[in-house]
Amino acid sequence: MASLSIERLKKSYGAVEIIKGVDLSIADGEFVVFVGPSGCGKSTLLRMIAGLEEITSGELKIDGAVVNDLAPKERGIAMVFQSYALYPHKTVYDNMAFGLQIAGTDKAEIDAKVRNAARILKMEHLLDRRPNQLSGGQRQRVAIGRAIVRNPKVFLFDEPLSNLDAALRVTMRAELAKLHRDLAATMIYVTHDQVEAMTLADTIVVLEGGNVRQAGSPLELYHLPRNLFVAGFIGSPKMNMLPATVSAVAPAGLTVSAPWLAPTVIPVNPGGVAVGATVTVGIRPEHIQAGEGAVSVTGTVGLVERLGHQTIVEIAVSGGGLTALIDGETMTSPGETLTVGFHPKDAHVFDAAGEALTRLVVPEIAKVRKQRPAA
Repeated sequence: MASLSIERLKKSYGAVEIIKGVDLSIADGEFVVFVGPSGCGKSTLLRMIAGLEEITSGELKIDGAVVNDLAPKERGIAMVFQSYALYPHKTVYDNMAFGLQIAGTDKAEIDAKVRNAARILKMEHLLDRRPNQLSGGQRQRVAIGRAIVRNPKVFLFDEPLSNLDAALRVTMRAELAKLHRDLAATMIYVTHDQVEAMTLADTIVVLEGGNVRQAGSPLELYHLPRNLFVAGFIGSPKMNMLPATVSAVAPAGLTVSAPWLAPTVIPVNPGGVAVGATVTVGIRPEHIQAGEGAVSVTGTVGLVERLGHQTIVEIAVSGGGLTALIDGETMTSPGETLTVGFHPKDAHVFDAAGEALTRLVVPEIAKVRKQRPAA
């Protein structure tokens, strides 16, 4: 496997700049996920790593060697696309073996690699079938197997689960996580699905408009978003963000108030924020509970979505609205008045530029990174 280093990487199509100077280091054996909205440049960045897009400027290194001008086949990478791209007339075995056959690999070595990949993916019994005899999940496993047999330095995945139904995506997500543990491989994965990102990644890279807005562990991004964009992108339902005014500044935090919020001390480092400044207060729906809390807010219930064990409730308050993720047994209906509560330590504050103020109370879990499999 291999490490990657991306330095000041840019990609332009004429006068249009798509990737605007990305710097990123990926460790050997790390699982990195690129996320962001459509058009943010995540697939373009992946294709630049693969050699399928020319690099306008900057350096891309794999294991310390600059590969900007190397052809895809010379980079030691294998890519799994959203489309399975299998040969319909070939068996599973032949689909997985084809690349090695073209490269002139010895037949005995091909057989060993194909059967080993089939064992890893638990598809030994499928080797004689053709793609039209397989389910969507099985076809995707064949595409992954085709990558495994090449024994690449880096695996690249471009939204590989997008064509699968919801239940199969969950199953395949678990299989990919297990594959990473078993192979201890360097993997880079592109998705727009934040659940995939949170569950699979060692490191999530959040992109917007061709720039990296934040890179860190899943729980770091969840608990310590650096800006409004990341705060709103990570988490479902998305974080509530409402305006407030600073009425006092102290080492213990900012006192903020708003039509929807009584004066409340939120434990954040004030930074350069002064009294009278307008800030944005963020609170995740799952940190809001039905009934009074350390901070209570009362409003009128709008939309109610019952999920069984939890209920999503939209509450209209003065100056905006709150979404709360409350206990599924709470009885409430649209049009009713509902009081909800949250604790100030769970709140986030963002300055006028949209940058997060440092939280003074950070959950210990936010500092935990995934344990890598033993070599």
